[in-house]
Amino acid sequence: MTANGGTRRDDDHARARSRLVDQLRRRTDVSERTLAAVEAVPRHEFVPRGHRSVAYDDRPLPIGHGQTISAPHMVAIMTDLLGIDDGDRVLEIGTGCGYHAAVTAEVVGPGNVFSVEYVPELAEATRERLDRLGYDVDIRVGDGREGWPSAGPFDASYLTCAAADGVPEPIIQGTRPGGVIVAPVGGEGSQRLVRLTVRGDGGFDREDHGGVRFVPLQ
Repeated sequence: MTANGGTRRDDDHARARSRLVDQLRRRTDVSERTLAAVEAVPRHEFVPRGHRSVAYDDRPLPIGHGQTISAPHMVAIMTDLLGIDDGDRVLEIGTGCGYHAAVTAEVVGPGNVFSVEYVPELAEATRERLDRLGYDVDIRVGDGREGWPSAGPFDASYLTCAAADGVPEPIIQGTRPGGVIVAPVGGEGSQRLVRLTVRGDGGFDREDHGGVRFVPLQ
Protein backbone atom coordinates (compact mmCIF):
# COMPACT_ATOMS: atom_id res chain seq x y z
CA MET A 1 0.00 0.00 0.00
CA THR A 2 1.23 3.49 -0.78
CA ALA A 3 1.85 6.00 1.95
CA ASN A 4 -1.06 8.10 0.67
CA GLY A 5 -3.32 5.07 0.65
CA GLY A 6 -2.35 4.28 4.22
CA THR A 7 -3.00 7.85 5.28
CA ARG A 8 -6.43 7.84 3.66
CA ARG A 9 -7.36 4.63 5.42
CA ASP A 10 -6.12 5.98 8.77
CA ASP A 11 -8.23 9.11 8.21
CA ASP A 12 -11.26 6.95 7.41
CA HIS A 13 -10.79 5.01 10.64
CA ALA A 14 -10.36 8.21 12.65
CA ARG A 15 -13.59 9.62 11.22
CA ALA A 16 -15.40 6.37 11.96
CA ARG A 17 -14.20 6.47 15.57
CA SER A 18 -15.35 10.06 15.88
CA ARG A 19 -18.81 9.14 14.57
CA LEU A 20 -18.95 6.20 16.98
CA VAL A 21 -18.10 8.45 19.93
CA ASP A 22 -20.76 10.94 18.89
CA GLN A 23 -23.23 8.07 18.84
CA LEU A 24 -22.14 6.91 22.30
CA ARG A 25 -22.43 10.46 23.60
CA ARG A 26 -26.07 10.54 22.52
CA ARG A 27 -26.86 6.99 23.63
CA THR A 28 -25.13 6.84 27.02
CA ASP A 29 -24.34 9.12 29.92
CA VAL A 30 -20.69 8.09 30.27
CA SER A 31 -18.05 10.71 31.00
CA GLU A 32 -16.10 12.62 28.39
CA ARG A 33 -12.95 11.03 29.77
CA THR A 34 -14.29 7.58 28.96
CA LEU A 35 -15.39 8.72 25.50
CA ALA A 36 -11.91 10.11 24.88
CA ALA A 37 -10.43 6.72 25.79
CA VAL A 38 -12.76 4.98 23.33
CA GLU A 39 -11.88 7.45 20.59
CA ALA A 40 -8.15 6.92 21.21
CA VAL A 41 -8.23 3.15 20.66
CA PRO A 42 -8.10 1.87 17.03
CA ARG A 43 -10.80 -0.81 17.31
CA HIS A 44 -10.14 -1.98 13.75
CA GLU A 45 -6.76 -3.29 14.92
CA PHE A 46 -8.50 -5.64 17.36
CA VAL A 47 -10.95 -7.36 15.00
CA PRO A 48 -10.23 -10.01 12.33
CA ARG A 49 -9.49 -8.54 8.90
CA GLY A 50 -12.76 -9.85 7.51
CA HIS A 51 -14.68 -7.64 9.95
CA ARG A 52 -12.66 -4.44 9.71
CA SER A 53 -15.22 -2.74 7.48
CA VAL A 54 -17.65 -2.87 10.42
CA ALA A 55 -15.12 -2.36 13.19
CA TYR A 56 -16.78 0.89 14.28
CA ASP A 57 -20.33 -0.41 14.30
CA ASP A 58 -21.65 -0.43 17.86
CA ARG A 59 -22.00 -4.18 18.17
CA PRO A 60 -20.00 -7.21 19.27
CA LEU A 61 -17.96 -9.10 16.69
CA PRO A 62 -16.46 -12.62 16.66
CA ILE A 63 -12.72 -12.90 17.30
CA GLY A 64 -12.34 -16.68 17.13
CA HIS A 65 -12.16 -19.42 19.79
CA GLY A 66 -15.86 -18.87 20.52
CA GLN A 67 -15.13 -15.38 21.89
CA THR A 68 -16.27 -11.90 20.91
CA ILE A 69 -15.10 -8.30 21.12
CA SER A 70 -17.72 -6.41 23.14
CA ALA A 71 -19.83 -3.64 21.63
CA PRO A 72 -18.21 -0.22 22.18
CA HIS A 73 -21.16 1.08 24.21
CA MET A 74 -20.78 -1.80 26.67
CA VAL A 75 -17.03 -1.22 27.00
CA ALA A 76 -17.70 2.47 27.63
CA ILE A 77 -20.41 1.80 30.22
CA MET A 78 -18.30 -0.74 32.11
CA THR A 79 -15.23 1.50 32.06
CA ASP A 80 -17.28 4.40 33.40
CA LEU A 81 -18.85 2.29 36.15
CA LEU A 82 -15.39 1.39 37.46
CA GLY A 83 -14.76 5.03 38.35
CA ILE A 84 -11.05 4.59 37.66
CA ASP A 85 -8.41 7.29 37.41
CA ASP A 86 -4.82 7.70 36.30
CA GLY A 87 -2.53 5.36 38.25
CA ASP A 88 -5.23 2.97 39.47
CA ARG A 89 -4.38 -0.74 39.26
CA VAL A 90 -7.05 -2.71 37.43
CA LEU A 91 -7.66 -6.44 37.03
CA GLU A 92 -9.39 -7.71 33.89
CA ILE A 93 -10.75 -11.25 33.63
CA GLY A 94 -11.02 -12.29 29.98
CA THR A 95 -8.40 -10.58 27.82
CA GLY A 96 -9.92 -11.64 24.52
CA CYS A 97 -8.52 -9.53 21.70
CA GLY A 98 -7.34 -6.79 24.09
CA TYR A 99 -9.72 -4.01 23.06
CA HIS A 100 -11.31 -3.53 26.48
CA ALA A 101 -7.89 -3.62 28.14
CA ALA A 102 -6.64 -0.93 25.76
CA VAL A 103 -9.56 1.37 26.59
CA THR A 104 -8.91 0.81 30.30
CA ALA A 105 -5.21 1.51 29.82
CA GLU A 106 -6.04 4.81 28.14
CA VAL A 107 -7.64 5.87 31.45
CA VAL A 108 -5.24 4.45 34.05
CA GLY A 109 -1.96 4.69 32.14
CA PRO A 110 0.78 2.18 31.26
CA GLY A 111 1.63 -0.72 33.53
CA ASN A 112 -1.62 -0.59 35.49
CA VAL A 113 -3.82 -3.14 33.70
CA PHE A 114 -3.45 -6.83 34.57
CA SER A 115 -5.44 -9.29 32.47
CA VAL A 116 -6.08 -13.03 32.73
CA GLU A 117 -6.98 -15.03 29.61
CA TYR A 118 -8.05 -18.69 29.57
CA VAL A 119 -7.17 -19.41 25.91
CA PRO A 120 -3.38 -19.51 25.37
CA GLU A 121 -3.60 -18.70 21.64
CA LEU A 122 -5.65 -15.58 22.33
CA ALA A 123 -3.30 -14.48 25.08
CA GLU A 124 -0.23 -14.81 22.85
CA ALA A 125 -1.75 -12.99 19.89
CA THR A 126 -3.16 -10.23 22.09
CA ARG A 127 0.10 -9.72 23.95
CA GLU A 128 1.83 -9.14 20.59
CA ARG A 129 -0.98 -6.85 19.38
CA LEU A 130 -0.99 -4.65 22.47
CA ASP A 131 2.78 -4.40 22.42
CA ARG A 132 2.74 -3.38 18.75
CA LEU A 133 0.15 -0.71 19.45
CA GLY A 134 2.07 0.64 22.44
CA TYR A 135 -0.13 -0.59 25.29
CA ASP A 136 1.67 -1.75 28.43
CA VAL A 137 -0.72 -4.44 29.70
CA ASP A 138 0.36 -7.49 31.73
CA ILE A 139 -1.29 -10.69 30.48
CA ARG A 140 -1.13 -14.16 31.93
CA VAL A 141 -2.79 -17.40 30.90
CA GLY A 142 -4.90 -19.03 33.58
CA ASP A 143 -8.25 -19.57 35.23
CA GLY A 144 -9.80 -16.15 35.70
CA ARG A 145 -11.87 -17.43 38.61
CA GLU A 146 -8.66 -17.41 40.65
CA GLY A 147 -7.93 -13.73 40.00
CA TRP A 148 -4.28 -12.63 40.13
CA PRO A 149 -3.35 -12.57 43.85
CA SER A 150 0.34 -11.80 43.38
CA ALA A 151 -0.42 -8.60 41.44
CA GLY A 152 -3.08 -7.26 43.81
CA PRO A 153 -4.66 -5.65 45.60
CA PHE A 154 -6.47 -3.86 42.79
CA ASP A 155 -8.31 -0.58 42.87
CA ALA A 156 -10.89 -2.02 40.47
CA SER A 157 -11.66 -5.30 38.72
CA TYR A 158 -13.96 -6.29 35.88
CA LEU A 159 -15.05 -9.36 33.96
CA THR A 160 -15.58 -9.45 30.20
CA CYS A 161 -17.40 -12.78 30.50
CA ALA A 162 -20.41 -13.83 32.55
CA ALA A 163 -19.92 -15.53 35.91
CA ALA A 164 -22.90 -17.87 36.27
CA ASP A 165 -22.70 -18.12 40.06
CA GLY A 166 -21.66 -14.55 40.83
CA VAL A 167 -18.26 -12.87 41.00
CA PRO A 168 -15.69 -15.43 42.23
CA GLU A 169 -14.48 -14.85 45.79
CA PRO A 170 -10.75 -14.55 44.86
CA ILE A 171 -11.58 -11.55 42.64
CA ILE A 172 -13.51 -9.90 45.46
CA GLN A 173 -10.70 -10.59 47.92
CA GLY A 174 -8.15 -9.20 45.47
CA THR A 175 -9.97 -5.85 45.19
CA ARG A 176 -9.17 -3.37 47.94
CA PRO A 177 -11.82 -2.09 50.37
CA GLY A 178 -13.61 0.76 48.64
CA GLY A 179 -12.68 -0.66 45.26
CA VAL A 180 -15.18 -1.51 42.56
CA ILE A 181 -15.93 -4.65 40.56
CA VAL A 182 -18.03 -4.55 37.39
CA ALA A 183 -19.20 -7.84 35.94
CA PRO A 184 -21.96 -9.64 34.05
CA VAL A 185 -23.39 -12.36 36.29
CA GLY A 186 -25.89 -15.12 35.68
CA GLY A 187 -26.57 -17.87 33.19
CA GLU A 188 -27.63 -17.68 29.56
CA GLY A 189 -30.79 -15.61 29.18
CA SER A 190 -30.62 -14.19 32.70
CA GLN A 191 -27.43 -12.15 32.87
CA ARG A 192 -27.27 -8.84 34.74
CA LEU A 193 -24.50 -6.24 34.77
CA VAL A 194 -23.60 -5.56 38.39
CA ARG A 195 -21.35 -3.08 40.18
CA LEU A 196 -19.94 -4.24 43.50
CA THR A 197 -18.29 -1.88 45.98
CA VAL A 198 -16.06 -3.89 48.29
CA ARG A 199 -16.46 -3.21 52.02
CA GLY A 200 -13.78 -3.40 54.68
CA ASP A 201 -15.45 -6.45 56.25
CA GLY A 202 -14.95 -8.45 53.05
CA GLY A 203 -18.54 -8.08 51.92
CA PHE A 204 -19.82 -5.80 49.19
CA ASP A 205 -22.65 -3.49 48.22
CA ARG A 206 -24.33 -4.35 44.93
CA GLU A 207 -25.93 -2.24 42.23
CA ASP A 208 -27.83 -3.67 39.24
CA HIS A 209 -27.28 -2.01 35.85
CA GLY A 210 -29.59 -4.00 33.63
CA GLY A 211 -29.70 -7.06 31.47
CA VAL A 212 -26.70 -7.99 29.28
CA ARG A 213 -25.45 -10.83 27.12
CA PHE A 214 -21.87 -12.06 27.39
CA VAL A 215 -19.99 -15.29 26.64
CA PRO A 216 -19.62 -17.41 29.80
CA LEU A 217 -16.60 -17.35 32.08
CA GLN A 218 -14.46 -20.41 31.31
